[in-house]
Amino acid sequence: MSDATEALPPCPECSSAYTYEMGALLICPECGQEWSSASAEPTGAGEDGVIKDAVGNVLADGDTVTVIKTLKVKGSPNGIKAGTKVRNIRLVDGVDGHDIDSKIDGFGPMQLKSSVVKKA
Repeated sequence: MSDATEALPPCPECSSAYTYEMGALLICPECGQEWSSASAEPTGAGEDGVIKDAVGNVLADGDTVTVIKTLKVKGSPNGIKAGTKVRNIRLVDGVDGHDIDSKIDGFGPMQLKSSVVKKA
């Protein structure tokens, strides 16, 4: 009997062997790192400083992006639903991998990870 987790690469951040797939992303349950399974390298700012979305498109200030999975938000009963468009983003060097500054209708100012959005 083969174990599906053996075929997945270890986490590039903490080298954990317990990575799992969620859609097009690989996720590490130990450190929370998310990266694209197609590129097998973390999404977000790479070594060259370029910030990419979940599918590998290069992001720039002023772009419009779409949230690809429902996100829980503290203090909100509903959260941000998958498919929500976020206009006029700003790329920042944020905390815990949050590299997008945005203003989301109904929520206000919010920081997002590039690994949970795709360019619209």
